Order: sequence, then structure tokens, then C-alpha cells
Amino acid sequence: MSLHTVHAQELNCQVNVMAPQIQNVDKKVFETLQQSIFEFMNNTKWTSDKYLNQERIECSVTITINERVSNDEYKGSIQITSRRPVFQTSYNSPTLNFNDDNFQFKYIEYQPLEFSENGSNPNLTAVLAFYANIILGVDYDSFSLYGGAPYFAKAQTIVNNMQNAREAGWRAFEGTKNRYWLSENMTNPIFKPYHEMFYQYHLKGLDVMAKKKDDGFSQISESLDLLMSVHKEKPGSLLLQTLFYAKADEIVNIYSGAYPDQKVKVSNLLNEIDPANGTKYSKIMGN
Repeated sequence: MSLHTVHAQELNCQVNVMAPQIQNVDKKVFETLQQSIFEFMNNTKWTSDKYLNQERIECSVTITINERVSNDEYKGSIQITSRRPVFQTSYNSPTLNFNDDNFQFKYIEYQPLEFSENGSNPNLTAVLAFYANIILGVDYDSFSLYGGAPYFAKAQTIVNNMQNAREAGWRAFEGTKNRYWLSENMTNPIFKPYHEMFYQYHLKGLDVMAKKKDDGFSQISESLDLLMSVHKEKPGSLLLQTLFYAKADEIVNIYSGAYPDQKVKVSNLLNEIDPANGTKYSKIMGN
């Protein structure tokens, strides 16, 4: 009997590999790649915790291959999403939605995907392991205060180990929205209020609303206030962009039924710290 049937691994990850623009390649290689990534994400033991099958983290990896660089090398994008259940409801709250356009990797069909925590890795497995730890980090953060810290630290270690990689996405100077800056923000003490917000918003806010709607709502409002200090220190930071890319629609839905004074307060706050989603936030006021 496989141990995987006794204790489930942490992730329940759906994987989709698309290559609509790639010609003159046997499409079967992309099906094999998709299956290999599925097995890598779902069969790797990422933590020392024991999970029941129903406790696994719902997430997805969508890879779009736009270019064939050589016989065994490809270039494209990878999108990562995750969500967590809300207590006593059938609703799953989005915790992460991140699109990484700097994804180049080598893959030979049937080549095993292997990862070492303590050294350099092929870019494919390094990127996948990096995002697995980010997924774990945001999930643990939503259930316990600073609970994601060990996994954000692991993601940071992967970044450090990949500084000499020839592929882009691992270094500070290569852009403002890449793996370097995502892990830097997640581990930077300046963003401590973000982690406090994430815990309060989910465990004390959303998870309480089914039984005590007003209490949960109050906690969510308090949690969003915590983000103002982050905004003042690091306006337009990648971490705030990432948070609201996942959460803006949900926040609008939560506040659509709020009292007028609550709507005004949260609209003013959100328009200041996340002006990019101003059109969405106008719906809170019914505009």
C-alpha cells in the first residue's frame, strides 16, 4: 500500500499546460509535462504536518507556453491560484492569484522532476517548489498568526539558491513583479501588518461570519485598516498588488451589504491603498 493513501500530501493541485502557439511539436510532450507537474506538486511532502485528504489545500497551476526556444526548452507564463474553505459554509475564499510572465524551463519527456532544498535546481522544479511554498505560506497565514513564516523562508532560500541561474525571475534588478520581490515582501518585517491582516481577515473575520456576522464583519474592517501602515511604508508594493488581485472582488461582495458609513470608510481606504481597482470598489457605493 502506498503511504499516500494513509496520509495525504498537502496540496490538491490542478495542473493545466497549454501551448496553443507552438507548432511542429508532438503535443503529447505537453500532456506528459502536465502529468509530471501534477505528480510533483501533489506527491511531494512539503511539510512535516499530517494532512487528511479533505484538508488538502485547493490550488491550481496554469502554464501557457508561448515559445519553443530549442528542442527541449520553452518559454511562457505560469499562473498560481489557491483558496481555503470558510468555516461552516460551502464558500472557498481566494488566498492567492499570481501570474508570473518570466517562466523559461527545459523539459525532456519522461524526465523525472526532482527538487533539492539545499542546492541549485533545474528552473522548472525550482519555480514549482517556490510557488508550492508560497501557497503553503498564505494558507498557514490564514489559520494562525505568522503561521506561513517557515514556508516564506523556504521560498526565500530557493530564491537565494537560484541567484546564478541563467533564467530570469530570481533577481532584484530583473523587474518589480517577480519571484525575488514576492519572497522579499513576504519575509520583510515592514510587511508584518500584512500577515496580521491576513490572519485576522480569515480566521477572525470570514470564519466567524456564518454564526456572528457583525463580529466577523468588524474583524474584517479592522484587518483592512492594518494595511494603511504597509501602504505608507511601501506604496504600490508587489505584496499589496498580489493581495488585492486575489481579494478585490471578495471585498466588494462583503461590503455590498454594509451600512452606508461602513461603505464610505472602506471605499476611502481601498481607493487610497489600491487605486488600480478603483472601478471595482465603486460598486461598494452602488456606482
